[in-house]
Amino acid sequence: MLISFISLLATVALYIVMKKVYKKHPRFYTSPLLVTPLFLVAGLLLMETSYEDYNKGGQLLTNMLQPATIAFAIPLYKYYPVLKKYAVEILFNVALGSILAILSTIVIAKLLNLGTDLIESMMPRSVTTPIAMDVSKMIGGIPAITAVFVILTAIFGSVIGPLVIRYFRIDNEIARGVLLGTSAHGAGTSKAFELSSVSGTISSISMILAAIITLCAAPFLVTMISW
Repeated sequence: MLISFISLLATVALYIVMKKVYKKHPRFYTSPLLVTPLFLVAGLLLMETSYEDYNKGGQLLTNMLQPATIAFAIPLYKYYPVLKKYAVEILFNVALGSILAILSTIVIAKLLNLGTDLIESMMPRSVTTPIAMDVSKMIGGIPAITAVFVILTAIFGSVIGPLVIRYFRIDNEIARGVLLGTSAHGAGTSKAFELSSVSGTISSISMILAAIITLCAAPFLVTMISW
């Protein structure tokens, strides 16, 4: 019980510290999403603490994701006219991005001769963790492995996304939101809110749509693995 409590405090404290560091030095290697897990893993290995013991305290943070997700309803309501105006464009691009994410995962994994279980676990990597794990379980993957790839995708997307935006000079707030929300789900949405409230709102709805589309499309696209 003590270890679980210490783990919870350590996670929150480390994230807060790295958040402050990131605000002063906004670089990918100071990102809380990257540094916090690395320090936690190193700490658990050093203290010889199992993930199960850590997660007894960490589970509280996971449970808090549900009310945090509901909070997205506030900016959605605020920018409803914008969402209504660009509804078709947002839906089309999110659907295209979600399907391409699944197909590219299958193609790359097959080129690397990865096993079927691993491919099925990687397919839903571009949606938020709870839904990705459910999709993985539904199509025959391993949810624990899926969670790892979801986190890696989030970190990679939140780092590469802003670089893509700058390199291609994407100044449209709608396009920025769709890009980050579809490719990097929660982490991308957090990054989108740093750009503007409109981009963050579009990113949050894109993240939700991507989860729904992946949930519907994955069971059908998984048949491509045997081709």
